[in-house]
Amino acid sequence: MNIDEATTKVPRSGVSPTDEAELAAFILDSHARVAPMRIAGGGTRVQAEAVDAEQTISTSKMCGIVTYEPGALTLIARAGTPLCDVEDALAAEGQTLAFEPMDHRAILGSEGAPTIGGVVSANVSGPRRIQAGACRDHLLGVRFVDGRGRMIKNGGRVMKNVTGLDLGKLLCGSYGTLGVLTEVALKTLPLAEAENSLKFPSVTSREALEVFVSALATPFEVSGAAFHAGTAWLRVEGFEAQVDYRVNRLKELFSRREIDIVTHDASRAVWRELRDVKHFSSSKDAIWRILIKPTDAPDVMEALRQLGGEASVDWGGGLIWFSGAAPSAAVRKAVGAGRAMLVRPGSLPAANLFPPEGSAVARISAALRKTFDPAGILNPGLMGD
Repeated sequence: MNIDEATTKVPRSGVSPTDEAELAAFILDSHARVAPMRIAGGGTRVQAEAVDAEQTISTSKMCGIVTYEPGALTLIARAGTPLCDVEDALAAEGQTLAFEPMDHRAILGSEGAPTIGGVVSANVSGPRRIQAGACRDHLLGVRFVDGRGRMIKNGGRVMKNVTGLDLGKLLCGSYGTLGVLTEVALKTLPLAEAENSLKFPSVTSREALEVFVSALATPFEVSGAAFHAGTAWLRVEGFEAQVDYRVNRLKELFSRREIDIVTHDASRAVWRELRDVKHFSSSKDAIWRILIKPTDAPDVMEALRQLGGEASVDWGGGLIWFSGAAPSAAVRKAVGAGRAMLVRPGSLPAANLFPPEGSAVARISAALRKTFDPAGILNPGLMGD
């Protein structure tokens, strides 16, 4: 871990720094004045009204791909780099970000362009998480500026780089409360040659979970398992011959159920919409992201139905999206031991987007914030997952 102090003077106002040194100087000045700030990348994810700060600092000008080595399956990009630029560069080499980060603009009604720093800061992970893991599992290294204005580097460009504490795991999912990312190193993977989906129409949430449990227990490498509006979906990706074989074996496994096969581009379109939760884009109600044990999904879905609104499932039952007007306390009670994050407040208060932490976790969180942001100036009011 390398730490440097910033010494350059910058104006005492919201800024869009062009490099790490300028960012560090601004944060150092804000730390001295105990001036809270809202951190923004493309402005597509964090709710501004949930952050108790008048000044904003944007990473949008710290952009660009630093290095991309397709043969080594690694990419380093500055935090403000638009996600689409990263995806386009990877696609040109037949590669992708395997954790397929979602685009929140459809459900938040936000504009701008999602940034790779925002993806990492929020640990944004899509349907393929059940097979490939989350964003943090693909993070090789980071550079960031903490709440004291210290420039910190941790990790490297290869998975075997172990450099003491893995600060990337802390920063990934911290929503900017521990530091402002300036650069991220990510593992890339080849883009699948083919993709097919099995569609199970007219099923209940319990029947969908039965399908997910059975399918995910097979060796057929299911890369997506989702449920919405009475339809369950399974996705299979890989080389074309492999995909055909796996789909046929899954059809045999579920021969007693009605199944439709959706192929290639049509399948990709389905999973983009499921990934981005576009089925809730027209809703005016609050939208919740709920993490639970997959086996609890049917009971939690039923409890949420009692509150009104609509729910869908991803990650084989591990993630529930819920849209409804019920009060926050009622939703969190229905979720039980799960974790419910208020992604879009709707008519609900914007405070308390994250559920309360248990006493042990709260102590650890407080200790981390004291270490990296003792003045509490970085995105005050937000909590990482």
